[in-house]
Amino acid sequence: MKAVAAGVPSLAPFFDEKSGLGHDAEGIRSQAVHGSLQQGDTPGLYGGTPGLYGGTRQPTICDVKRLKVFLTDPANRRKAQAWADALDIGTARIPGYLDRLTPVLLRHDTLVVNHDYKKGKATPFNSLLQTGIAVLVDERGLPAVKCSCGNPLRPFTDDTNRISVKFGDGNKKWHGYERSSVVAVRPAPREMEQLALVDVRRPGRGIDRPVGTTGARDRTFDAAERRAVPDVMGSPFGDASRQLAAEGLAVGYAGKQRPPDDARVTASDPPAGTGLGFGAYVTLSVTGGASGTTSGGTPGSPSGGTSSGPSSGTSGTSGTPSGGSATPPSSSASQPSTPPRSSPQSSPSHPTSSGPGTSSSGSTSGPPVGSPPPVTTSSSAPVTSSAPPPPSDPVTSSAPPPSVPVTTSAPAGSEPASSAPATSEPASSGPASAAIT
Repeated sequence: MKAVAAGVPSLAPFFDEKSGLGHDAEGIRSQAVHGSLQQGDTPGLYGGTPGLYGGTRQPTICDVKRLKVFLTDPANRRKAQAWADALDIGTARIPGYLDRLTPVLLRHDTLVVNHDYKKGKATPFNSLLQTGIAVLVDERGLPAVKCSCGNPLRPFTDDTNRISVKFGDGNKKWHGYERSSVVAVRPAPREMEQLALVDVRRPGRGIDRPVGTTGARDRTFDAAERRAVPDVMGSPFGDASRQLAAEGLAVGYAGKQRPPDDARVTASDPPAGTGLGFGAYVTLSVTGGASGTTSGGTPGSPSGGTSSGPSSGTSGTSGTPSGGSATPPSSSASQPSTPPRSSPQSSPSHPTSSGPGTSSSGSTSGPPVGSPPPVTTSSSAPVTSSAPPPPSDPVTSSAPPPSVPVTTSAPAGSEPASSAPATSEPASSGPASAAIT
């Protein structure tokens, strides 16, 4: 597992990092996280800077148009073929595929399968990307391209709890690195129409960014506005996750593995009715499910123990989505396994998907995406992002889709940003079990 620090050039990039394809945001502290597997539509999973400041357009963190020019230039035909092969698409589909990607900044140190360009081929390797690195994500929230060098990315599918990170080649262990902040992204259950981001320079401000845009259509919202934790006691874990996402809240879990979607929620921390800011974590304890085990308790016990996640009244603003210390792993809840598409190391034991999916029109527009746990749905309409909802009770998803189509609109009264960014505060962190060398 090779560490890749923000702002450090790759040794064998697809394109020269001085060519202006994109730039990272250095000095951004990783956020605390409750669970090493996060779905691509988790509220506040990614960050950004608004496309407008006081009516003046800011430079994008990733120049998609320039990347498209490079990949369609006949002089770069060999690189384009290797790039497309890494993402399991044909070269003819590169322009359309790029048009559906969205630039964001990582808010967590993120595990991916990265690719160098060596001897005319894409060479995969597992890597840990530092918080603040600019990436393009697909419609299901999966990192697809590292902006500064154009390197293609695929999902990390090995065990997130058994990794060994190597810092070297100019990538020194970065300030603020915490093992508990490491995540791998699994696909959102359905394609999103917009992403709800957090301004990395001003965490009290949220950004709604339509999928496939680079900032020109950004709308901002108040990420500090309090939203009540819904009552999810007795609900299946998958349904509870969707209810939390509908309120702009992230789901946390106490164990090493994400609980099965049919496991029953026995407790939430903070409890129902607690007011939290956008992206704050609510840790769920569960019992039963496909594995017959309990998260937050002991295998086979009748009810899950209450987790030790964030305390009541904590907020996900001011630079930390969790608003509290991370929860130590204790669950043995199982998780479905999906084979990797390009991971160069051991066989996977966790269900991250691979590559881009299909367009919202139903036509194939990229590599297949790994399937989340099977569910029954009555609609194939695209799902919206995890942006904070209006006062009514719509349901969006941070887990497999519900039985009815759902949407989320941007917060009422949102306007383009109009003030310069402020420095974000460091986030708290908690334990994890990754081995670092």
